[in-house]
Amino acid sequence: MGKYYKPGGDFDTVELKNQALELEKESGDPEFWNDRDNAEKKLAQLKRLKNKFEPWETLIQDLEDLKALYELANEEEDESFEPEILDQLKHIEESYSRMNSLELLSEETDALSAFITIHSGAGGTEACDWTSMLYRMYSRWIERKEYKITVMDTVEAEGGIKSISFQVEGDYAYGYLKGEGGIHRLVRISPFDSNARRHTSFASVYVSPVIDDTIVVDIKPDDIRVDTYRASGAGGQHINKTSSAVRMTHLETGIVVQCQTQRSQLKNRDTAMKMLKSRLFEYYKQKQDEEQSQNAAEKKDIGWGSQIRSYVFHPYTMVKDLRTRHETGNIQNVMDGDIDPFIDAYLKYLWSGNQIE
Repeated sequence: MGKYYKPGGDFDTVELKNQALELEKESGDPEFWNDRDNAEKKLAQLKRLKNKFEPWETLIQDLEDLKALYELANEEEDESFEPEILDQLKHIEESYSRMNSLELLSEETDALSAFITIHSGAGGTEACDWTSMLYRMYSRWIERKEYKITVMDTVEAEGGIKSISFQVEGDYAYGYLKGEGGIHRLVRISPFDSNARRHTSFASVYVSPVIDDTIVVDIKPDDIRVDTYRASGAGGQHINKTSSAVRMTHLETGIVVQCQTQRSQLKNRDTAMKMLKSRLFEYYKQKQDEEQSQNAAEKKDIGWGSQIRSYVFHPYTMVKDLRTRHETGNIQNVMDGDIDPFIDAYLKYLWSGNQIE
């Protein structure tokens, strides 16, 4: 059985295995680790390839085992097998659903890690608290996925966070999170309002891939303005004594990135440049996609008019994605990081050609 079905077509496991075999041969070369960065990239690529076909082979074997168990139960007319059969069937269904979502991630950058920046909108303390809540939501999701999170820059404000940038490191982090980019709207009774009135708050989420050397984004020195300033927040006294934090502004697009995670200005500059290249890659990709498909809702520039999801705490509880129309009344689970159903719905939405009945 050389091919498996996936949404949009099938993929050839023989070809994937051949690619994996070639990489395994390379890794056995005595000089393989002479270039450590390249070696680590090759091993990461090998892991991604194996993750594409090995789980499907395991699933097929599990199905064969379940079939054999079912036939045995029928032959012996033994109903005591039923709990074990149902348990295995549930496990197989969960595995299939998980792998099916992974097969929806086929774009060039889907397998990469991701940069995320969350900005509070208008609303002062209320909006800053909403930004904090979103950051907590994504942090919980990252923990569930066993990914690594690194905060690049934080601007704190009364009641919460004005803006925060962080990296999510792990296979397919960008592919899963790319649909989170846009405006997130909160409706609730404000805990900061002594009159207990209902407030609406907004926060913008930007998601871009952590691009590697295989993807070229050309930035000339004249294209950007670089500002340095004293870092704030965690880091002790030393981090505040020197202008180690870096802010980069791309003059043509107005895109701004900041990094203050390291004590070294040089390291912060390097990280800021990676973030800027990432944001520019996503920016130009969106522009290209818009030219090819003017009516695709998710291809619009991220702005205050491109609200993607509403979180309603009052007068009822509901989280609803306005693109896919997926919704749930269990808002607490969502705020605790249970956003996979929204991610899966968005990926299927992309594969369906963005047509929601």
